[in-house]
Amino acid sequence: MEFIENVDPTNISRRGFLRGAGISLALPWLESLPLRATESGKRASAQNAANAPVRFACLFFSNGVEPEHWWAQGNGKTMRLGPGLRPMQPHTEEMLFLRGLFNEQARAHKSAHLGRIPNLLSGGWVSTDQNDIRCGRTMDQVLASHTGQHTALKSLVLGIEPTELRLEDGLSMLYGSCISWASETKPATKEIYPARVFDLLVGDTQNRGIDRSVLDHVLADAKALGGQLAPTDRHKLDEYMESIRDIETRISLAGAERRLEGWRPTLTEPNFSRPGDALPQDIPTHMKLMLDLIVLAFQMDKTRIATCMLNNDLSQMNFGFLEGVRGSLHLDLTHNGRDPELEAMYLKTNQYHVEQFAYLVQRLKEIDEGGRSLLDNSLLLFCSNLFDGDKHEADHMPMLLAGRGGGSLEPGRVLDYLDRNDVERRACSLYLSLMDRMGVHLNEFGDSRQRLAGL
Repeated sequence: MEFIENVDPTNISRRGFLRGAGISLALPWLESLPLRATESGKRASAQNAANAPVRFACLFFSNGVEPEHWWAQGNGKTMRLGPGLRPMQPHTEEMLFLRGLFNEQARAHKSAHLGRIPNLLSGGWVSTDQNDIRCGRTMDQVLASHTGQHTALKSLVLGIEPTELRLEDGLSMLYGSCISWASETKPATKEIYPARVFDLLVGDTQNRGIDRSVLDHVLADAKALGGQLAPTDRHKLDEYMESIRDIETRISLAGAERRLEGWRPTLTEPNFSRPGDALPQDIPTHMKLMLDLIVLAFQMDKTRIATCMLNNDLSQMNFGFLEGVRGSLHLDLTHNGRDPELEAMYLKTNQYHVEQFAYLVQRLKEIDEGGRSLLDNSLLLFCSNLFDGDKHEADHMPMLLAGRGGGSLEPGRVLDYLDRNDVERRACSLYLSLMDRMGVHLNEFGDSRQRLAGL
């Protein structure tokens, strides 16, 4: 974003401007929120739950599962889960076990890893040209464009490991670091620092100086540059102008309520302290913080869309903090050649990932929104881009879905599509169905033109 910044050193930089604006908008919006409590101080009525918005979150883990231990049988309380899913046993009434869904473009791609992760939520083709980073726009970002008009942030895009730019198998590791794509050529920026996420949600007290007058000044500055630029730089300017328009919209939202009638968030201020500036150095703390921030964002209605990558693809994460796991990085455990000792450690990492999802489910289940829980008003997807990580198996993906989507989804079931024809088991059919439940109705998405049967 150095284009505008370098035109005149006396002007505020575009980089500082965008960063400041993103944070400064949070406080006025927060202060304008009415309290959830009624005049009598009693809890909000069931009508509050009926009108609450539906939230969507996707929790991703890399390199698949240990197939022998990834299964579910039965329904509701009596549902039986394989060892890999054991942490979800208390929540079987809140989850759907989805078997057999896949992405055609991922299965057909020659890259066993990087051609099968960035299209997880889009079903798009991954470019093999190093000079043309390209993939499909993901369903979370389609949803964000719709729900973002009501919230301070369009979406949260979170991760634990940093975005990588090195090459792997002739492709950019950018593909392995991003599951959320704002457009075919632009991944959504992933944040891995909990403190920065907190500041996005509640405001940074040291950076609240951007207001309407600054916006007007910079907008006029940008327009004046239009006739002086080469075509390539004019494209950069167009992108900048789009960002300005988005910020203007958020300033307007800061002074006006556009809520569903009768509904108010259950929190108007954060209920835990700001994390430290440093990146957490232990994985359990880091993951829990990111999940807590998703809960906070949903509870304060700062955004209704979130994704979180627990690992990058080809992850170098070390799970030595787990009892019985030693000496090997995550990628080595998943590509184990059926070595019994490595398989046992692989199972433990699967269970740990499922434990994170179970934690998010439990946190949301505990938050009452006036007769329904925040979980009842959410759709939570837990998934990986491969099934058997050792075989790079992409003909179906491990997937769980939790929550009730505001009453539009019946959990506590096993839905098995593995023996159906390819058209009937597209993951993008699931995404069309989920988008429907959040008010976004498309005729087609990715490689599908139909909704997922039985959902």
